[in-house]
Amino acid sequence: MTYDLMFDPNSSNVASRLATLSISPDKQVQSRLSRWYSHSAEPNLSYNLVMQKVVSDDAEIFYEVAGDGPPVVLLHPFPLHHEFWLPVAKTLAPRYRLIMPDLRGHGESAVGNGPATMQKHASDLARVMTDAGVERAPLVGVSIGGYTIFEFWRRFRDRVSALVLCNTKAAADTPEARNGRLETANDVLQRGTERFFEGMLQKCLAEATRRSRPDLAEGALRMMRKMSAEDVAGVQRGMAERPDSTSTLKTINVPTLIVTGDEDKMTGVPEAELLKQNISGSEMKVVAKAGHYSPWEQPEEVGRLLREFFDPLRS
Repeated sequence: MTYDLMFDPNSSNVASRLATLSISPDKQVQSRLSRWYSHSAEPNLSYNLVMQKVVSDDAEIFYEVAGDGPPVVLLHPFPLHHEFWLPVAKTLAPRYRLIMPDLRGHGESAVGNGPATMQKHASDLARVMTDAGVERAPLVGVSIGGYTIFEFWRRFRDRVSALVLCNTKAAADTPEARNGRLETANDVLQRGTERFFEGMLQKCLAEATRRSRPDLAEGALRMMRKMSAEDVAGVQRGMAERPDSTSTLKTINVPTLIVTGDEDKMTGVPEAELLKQNISGSEMKVVAKAGHYSPWEQPEEVGRLLREFFDPLRS
C-alpha cells in the first residue's frame, strides 16, 4: 500500500495527515510514519504505510520503499533494520526511489531455518529487487550489508550498476572471531539479548555519538530489540560461515564508493583502504565523528556523499 503523502506542510500531526486520506492507522503504522516525518524534510514523498513483503525460500522478507526517481537499494548493518536509513533518506528520497529491506532475521523479516548465510541474504535481495520492479540498481551496504553485496556481486553482478561499501570489510572472520560469533549465538539463546545489544552500542557508535546524542543510541537500541535471541543466533552463525571476499574485490568493475568512520572500531580506515587498493577506480571517504554506524551517526554528511556519488551516474 503506497500513498503520495501530500499534506499541509505546516501540519506535523500524523493522525490528521492520515485522516485526510480516510485512513485509520494502527499504532505500528502511526509509529512508523512518525519516525519518517521526524527524519524527512519533504512533505510530498511517496511512503509505504504497510511494508512490502516477498517469500524467499523459507522466510518472509519485508522491505520499505520511499521516494521517487531511479532506484537505489540500501542495506542496513547488524543488528538493526531498514529504519537505520531514514535519516539519510531525507537527502536521497527527493531524487531516488529507495528500496530498504529488512535483511533476513532483522526487523520484520524472518530468519528462516538454520544459519542466515550470505548466500541466503543474496537470494533474498534478488527476490526483493524483482518484487520491487528493479532489474538493475546501485547497492549501498553497511557492515553485514557489505558482506551481502559481495555475495550478490558473485551471483548477480549484472543487476548491479554501482556500489557503496560502508563500514565493512572483505576478509572472512579469523578463527577467534568465528568462535566469538558462535559463542555469542549460544549465549543469547541461554541468557537473552539485552546484554549483547548494550555491548553492540559500545562497539558500534562513536564515543562522541554516545556522549552527545543519546537519542541516536536509544534509536539504535530500539531497532536492535526487534531481533529475538533466535534471530541473533541465526544471523551470527551465518556471518561466521561467510567466505573471504578479498579475491572478489578485483572483479568489481562498476563505480564504487567506500565510506568509513574515523572512530569505527569494527572495520575502520585500514579495512576501507584495503577495499580501495583492490577495487579499481574506487574512491574512499572518511566521515568525521562517526563509528561503525556512520550513516546513522552523521546522516547529513553521508547523504551528501551519496548524492555527490549518485547524481553524476544519472546522466
